[in-house]
Amino acid sequence: MSEQKQMAGEDNIAYTLGPMQAGPICCDPQPLIQVEDLSLHYGAKAALDRVTLDIHRGCITALIGPSGCGKTSFLLSINRLTDLIPGCRITGRIRIDGRDIHDPLCDVQTLRRRIGMVFQKPIPFPLSIHRNIELPLHEHGITRRADTGPIIEQVLQDVGLWNEVHDRLHSPALRLSGGQQQRLCIARALALNPHILLMDEPCSALDPLASGIVEDLISRLSGRYTIVIVTHNLAQAGRIANYAAFFWTKGQAGQLVEFGRCRQIFESPSHELTAAYVNGVRG
Repeated sequence: MSEQKQMAGEDNIAYTLGPMQAGPICCDPQPLIQVEDLSLHYGAKAALDRVTLDIHRGCITALIGPSGCGKTSFLLSINRLTDLIPGCRITGRIRIDGRDIHDPLCDVQTLRRRIGMVFQKPIPFPLSIHRNIELPLHEHGITRRADTGPIIEQVLQDVGLWNEVHDRLHSPALRLSGGQQQRLCIARALALNPHILLMDEPCSALDPLASGIVEDLISRLSGRYTIVIVTHNLAQAGRIANYAAFFWTKGQAGQLVEFGRCRQIFESPSHELTAAYVNGVRG
């Protein structure tokens, strides 16, 4: 991606996005999600201002920055969950595989089937473990037991839950531990075979042991899925992400300050605000 200039931070300092090629390449850099000049408002309040970046296929991209700088809003815009928020208004363009997700011909249900979502707090349905995964399959027309059974087993294997729960699939999901519930939610998101996985602080509500298990799982999913993760844990971002996007608030709106390879962002950031944040001086 060519260098693109934006204004961010304070005192009218100009911040320039770093080159995508900075640092060793983790993948063949093929943009899957292309965000151009994205601005987002909740009523009269601006949440994002003119954000532009490419997210590469098969890589993990971490969204970092202080609370309130628009990271979750950016995440929700990718699968149009922002459509469900009264008064939310978006300008700019988001393309996935070259297709504008706000095109009137875009089928939102199909879009969301391709984009799995995992939230900060595990939210299993108050149903059995089996039913938690079976229900979204039924909602999308996959109803034959011969089809659903193998999918349920496979995604539970994928998240490392099968050996822990295979003999109690019809027990309530709410009896699982917090870490198991989060892995179940990830399995539920994977059941529809998405291309993209969005994760909003998936480890923040977990204890360190459970967080480590989920973090290892996310790393294993890299390459198979394109993952965009919001995290306030900078060490976690450095461990699991290939790319990092640093957001900051200017005035009332979140802006993208710097984007590049994680190693470059954390070890040799291009901008003083990024350096201050990753070194704990700001934010």
